[in-house]
Amino acid sequence: MNPNWELQNCCNRDQKLFLATIGVFTVVILVLWRTFLLTPFKLITVFLHEASHAIACKLTCGQVEGMKVHANEGGVTITRGGVYWLILPAGYLGSSFWGMVLILASTNLLTAKIAAGCFIAALLIVLFIAKNWTLRGLCIGFIIFIAVIWVLQERTTVRILRYIILFIGVMNSLFSVYDIYDDLISRRVNSSDAEKFAELCPCPCNGVGWGVIWGMISFIFLCGAMYLGLVILS
Repeated sequence: MNPNWELQNCCNRDQKLFLATIGVFTVVILVLWRTFLLTPFKLITVFLHEASHAIACKLTCGQVEGMKVHANEGGVTITRGGVYWLILPAGYLGSSFWGMVLILASTNLLTAKIAAGCFIAALLIVLFIAKNWTLRGLCIGFIIFIAVIWVLQERTTVRILRYIILFIGVMNSLFSVYDIYDDLISRRVNSSDAEKFAELCPCPCNGVGWGVIWGMISFIFLCGAMYLGLVILS
């Protein structure tokens, strides 16, 4: 069956549920934004940000010497070698990309299970290179959390694995866009990835400019996830 790229006859029941769930999750996230309830999910977005730096480093033949995620929603990845101008933007853009992947994975139970399994594997790998207890605790906590959700999915009538993966994807996408705005545009942190990238890049664009560009790309990832999700469900 050919993909329905034009979204003809949209929207069926699954498509409406998909959009409605994203809408509800977005409202819940905005309402609870400054509460402690979202802190673990914000930290998992920081984890994916730093993991993306690490992946870019390894893909460009560098070495990852450690990783930290702090309780104040900051983080750092210690690398040696690799292609620095690819490693720097990988954090913000990578976390946005993983948000898109998780949103798309939630459209099907099998892909949601694959995403959950890969997520657990990534957390286990990072557990061994974590340099502080905040990151170690985050890894252990989410491994247990996802494992419990998976067991409930398989053994009981509480089948919410797809919704958990979707929530993490939506949370990651929204927080990535907000993080870019907060770190790179509104406050202009001089030590930010965008400012460092601007120093490396020969084009006449400062850190704020790169922040705007990265923010637009992250927003495109979010919109693309919704569109492709509708195509998959059509």
